[in-house]
Amino acid sequence: MRFMMSLPVPPDALEKWEAQPSKEVVTAMRKFNEEMTKAGVLLAAEGLHATSKGSRIRVSGGKRVVTDGPFSEAKEVIAGFWIIQARSKEEALEWAGRCPLPENGLIEIRQIFETAEFSSELRPQSQPRGNAAAAPGSAAGQGNT
Repeated sequence: MRFMMSLPVPPDALEKWEAQPSKEVVTAMRKFNEEMTKAGVLLAAEGLHATSKGSRIRVSGGKRVVTDGPFSEAKEVIAGFWIIQARSKEEALEWAGRCPLPENGLIEIRQIFETAEFSSELRPQSQPRGNAAAAPGSAAGQGNT
């Protein structure tokens, strides 16, 4: 089973952190990543820039509308994420529990859809990169990533 562990934070906190990253936090996160790598569970790990460097695309009236960040109206944004391979949700929770979170920090754990979970008519004809599966109707998992 694959799981995504993500770090939701208020947008202003991410903007402040990006301007002055904490050596302690970066060092602790790198150590956490190394532990997961040595255990063979880490598939991917990335930190994300603040929303001031991002954009959003929204479909409205059948048209795609691009909005550049920052997204101050958002209550939370993703600061970073890990993709791990675990035998169970309990194992994923064990790994998430080791994450060096700051006081009041939050980590969200969600299982990733596998292609085999979809009925045969919803499975892609060719296997997408990384065995990614998408929710019906989305472009993700169709080789467009």
